[in-house]
Amino acid sequence: MKTVQVSLGDRSYEILIEAGLLNQVGELLEHRGTHPRIFMISNSHVFQLYGEDLGRQLSDQGYQVDSVLIPDGEQHKHLKTVEQIYTDLISQLADRSSTVIALGGGVTGDIAGFAAATLFRGIPYIQIPTTLLAQVDSAVGGKTGVNHPLGKNMIGAFYQPDLVCIDTDTLSSLPAREFQSGLYEVVKYGLICDPEFFSFFETHLKDIHSQIPSVLEEVVCRCCEIKAQITSQDEKENDVRRILNFGHTFGHALEAVTQYQRFTHGEAIAWGMLVETHLSRLQGLLDASTGDRIMQTIHRIGKLPPLDNISVESLLEAMKRDKKHQGEKIIFVLLEAIGSTVITGDVEEHLLTEAWKLIC
Repeated sequence: MKTVQVSLGDRSYEILIEAGLLNQVGELLEHRGTHPRIFMISNSHVFQLYGEDLGRQLSDQGYQVDSVLIPDGEQHKHLKTVEQIYTDLISQLADRSSTVIALGGGVTGDIAGFAAATLFRGIPYIQIPTTLLAQVDSAVGGKTGVNHPLGKNMIGAFYQPDLVCIDTDTLSSLPAREFQSGLYEVVKYGLICDPEFFSFFETHLKDIHSQIPSVLEEVVCRCCEIKAQITSQDEKENDVRRILNFGHTFGHALEAVTQYQRFTHGEAIAWGMLVETHLSRLQGLLDASTGDRIMQTIHRIGKLPPLDNISVESLLEAMKRDKKHQGEKIIFVLLEAIGSTVITGDVEEHLLTEAWKLIC
């Protein structure tokens, strides 16, 4: 079993990574002294795949487990879903010692984490991510929250889990599109701070797509190590953690203007990384050959949905409402090399338009 530590003082926790780890969750929680009252939050599809067996395992271990099923999809990541969770937990007599388990992808993890952060002003929760994107990104670092019609993740809290359990075997059940979506977040880690990992990704992409167990475990572990290191330095995104937003300024805007229904999160971030790579070149930060290498690697991951009928004007309006803007400035994470970033709000609007046109 691989173990990654997120070091945050009394909020520190471990990320455990191993194929077949779901079969050990009951023993792990007993060893940690987790309170016997558990609420498992999932969606019906994931619950059918893994939740029923996990619930039986925990019950056999002496835990009292109740399940709360929420709708699947980014379009359901809003306050009404959180209210449903509050109602279910309160009506089933949850208290401050109860533990929430978030079983599923990034949407489930973000919603369940936010509910845990705010119910009774905070109750313990555990992340068990079952998608690649959640395993390498959203389940780690304590960002929880929901969307608002005017922007992505506008309502939320920094609230760290007690534990993250990653079973890479769950990735075999993902549709190809969902697995591919996670790979865009994987390649981001190499681009922002680890050129060796980017090279590893380039040369092992076929093995990653084939889900070779040893390669997949190495990829997930390295992403978690990078995310843990960054989060340990800057929990609340005041400094270095902002580099994780490479591709997200355009990407979040793309999700917002399409009402979170046309692109997966990873696909939106992929388009965002492509346009922000062009922007890095237009700003004179990144040389053309490196930019071409980056864009070729992103395109090698798989075919992206088209950008038909999306105006740059609508994207700019969405960016101006995004939580990452500062005053009148839209903040971008740009690249000056593979593994080296620049955070800037000094980007002229005509360059944003030009960069967008280069990918359309």
